[in-house]
Amino acid sequence: MTMKKIFIAATLALSVAAAAFAEEQKAAPAAAPAVSAPAAQGAAPAVAAPAAQVNQSQAVATPAPAKPAPAKRELKTNRTITIGMFMVIIAITMGVVVWAAKQTKTASDFYAAGGGITGTQNGWAIAGDYMSAASFLGISGLISLYGYDGFMYSVGWLVAYITVLLIVAEPCRNAGKYTLGDILSFRTSPKPVRAFAALSTVAVSTFYLTAQMVGAGKLMALLVGIPYKMSIIGVGILMVGYVVFGGMVATTWVQIIKAGLLMSGAFLLSFLVMIKAGFNPIGFFSTIVNSPDIQDHVSKLVLKDGVILAGADAGQRFLEPGLYMKNPLDQISLGMALVLGTAGMPHILMRFFTVPTAQAARKSVIIAMFIIGGFYVLTTLLGFGAAIHLTPQGITQVDPGGNMATLMLAQQMGADIAPVFGDLFLAFLCAVAFATILAVVSGLVLAASAAIAHDIYVNVIKDGHADQHEQVFAARATSFVVGACGIMIGLAAEKQNVAHLVALAFAVAASGNLPVVILSLFWRKFNTAGVISGLLVGTIASIALVMVSPNMTYPKVVAEGAKKVVVAMEKKQAALPAGETLSEKDAKALAKAKVDAQQTGTSMVGLEKPLFTLKNPGIVSIPLGFMAAILGCLAFPNRRSEEMFDEVYVRQNTGLGMAKAVEH
Repeated sequence: MTMKKIFIAATLALSVAAAAFAEEQKAAPAAAPAVSAPAAQGAAPAVAAPAAQVNQSQAVATPAPAKPAPAKRELKTNRTITIGMFMVIIAITMGVVVWAAKQTKTASDFYAAGGGITGTQNGWAIAGDYMSAASFLGISGLISLYGYDGFMYSVGWLVAYITVLLIVAEPCRNAGKYTLGDILSFRTSPKPVRAFAALSTVAVSTFYLTAQMVGAGKLMALLVGIPYKMSIIGVGILMVGYVVFGGMVATTWVQIIKAGLLMSGAFLLSFLVMIKAGFNPIGFFSTIVNSPDIQDHVSKLVLKDGVILAGADAGQRFLEPGLYMKNPLDQISLGMALVLGTAGMPHILMRFFTVPTAQAARKSVIIAMFIIGGFYVLTTLLGFGAAIHLTPQGITQVDPGGNMATLMLAQQMGADIAPVFGDLFLAFLCAVAFATILAVVSGLVLAASAAIAHDIYVNVIKDGHADQHEQVFAARATSFVVGACGIMIGLAAEKQNVAHLVALAFAVAASGNLPVVILSLFWRKFNTAGVISGLLVGTIASIALVMVSPNMTYPKVVAEGAKKVVVAMEKKQAALPAGETLSEKDAKALAKAKVDAQQTGTSMVGLEKPLFTLKNPGIVSIPLGFMAAILGCLAFPNRRSEEMFDEVYVRQNTGLGMAKAVEH
């Protein structure tokens, strides 16, 4: 079969490329040891005493003692093992795509797997779609550097699925077909509504896709030494292959495989962390509070605000809010965006069209909640475990953002058993991170291509008059174009700071998409004017507020913060006894602060300081989206939309009119 030959050839090409790369690496000088072991690592085995013998005083003694001149940490993978793991993942997923290509014959197959995915399968796929590399690496990294504030991200994303379960899962499955535009256009003017819904979907998908692609490139460059551009092109080719040939069937199973691997790796690593703690949670957190390295790290963080903390007070501060998100309103705004944004993410909404019944839709959300909830509990253990065993200082030596904390922890925990286990465990988690990125970007490309092909081409340009062959061709061609654009954006954004794009994607989804979805399903008077005004105002407001927020770089603000550090350090130096000087770390911090204090210039939009003081705009943009949608409806009432509400109400509660599931 032609499709099968294409994928066999692609797999062989990737294998040859990987082998050539591995041979090239063999000729390079021998790498340094993977992760410099802490001084105390060899002093005791992984479990020094049975759990019953672990008391608080012993737990306090567990962390590695402060070292006067610690060796610089590095994260080096065994490239042969790691590339081998990558090739196994690629081979398995390619096999899935070849199988899925045989099942994908109609537009329903391509966009929604023919509605033939079970609730359990869809629950795992939702979890796989949702647990991105940002969740796996970013949240645990934030916890390892900022403690409690990093944990708040876990809580926000977990609670988000309660909104999905209670409000949108069943009605969306019953009222829609493939896309957000299907839900919104049922009792409105279809063409303008589909056009605006498609634009919103593409905007959200682009923000999220860019962050994922840049993350993929930098992750592969750091871990395996594959150049950034080659990594972006490789990831892009694979995601295009998954979507163009396999559609929703392949994307679903790739997400299920990835979710299973991710949960397995996170559980095993968390289990090793708890073994180290003697399964004693009180001792675990006492170790954090009394760790000299964590205390030193916290003292430097609060020093930027002109506060001096030391000892157990600094350690306790690590378990309290405010190290990362210093403004309570910022925490509320972030929580609103995470909790409400998930219910408006296009690639999440699409998943509810893949199940045969409303009951299966509810079941899939409940299963996803349990999987995601368990995962975020595990990331919390991983983040705090990394802070204890790697120290924040060691983590920031490898990556200032902390994104490598989980991978560093995996290598160290495995090496405590045997050196080869450290390499195997690290290679496994690197491959899982790679699969995670592939699964998420495939879902995003599918959502964006569905919006363009199904909403714009089939329903706006062709007025819905397109046969199945034409629809499938349009879907595949659009997926190819969207994937190619994703590759180009990833290449262009290599030097850009894209960390705020994930928050922006959730803010746009919460401010633009969610208000119109909820009002369309539950408000009789909602109409075309409400959809367009809600989408426009919510999207524009969230993007505009982010552009004038602290997410942008303001050289003068950086200089002001540095001046506070200089003043605090000079006070600390003045308080020292005669003849004593600042420690080497403090002296470096003072020197860096003096350099930063000289910065001048403006932000990307020409501002000297933020006009909007919150990092996430949700607390303002979400109410604006709802208000705009409501006012638009009241200003331009439409009798037809009101008369059709009863039909929508019956359909969303019973599922009448939904396409029947297709068995695969």
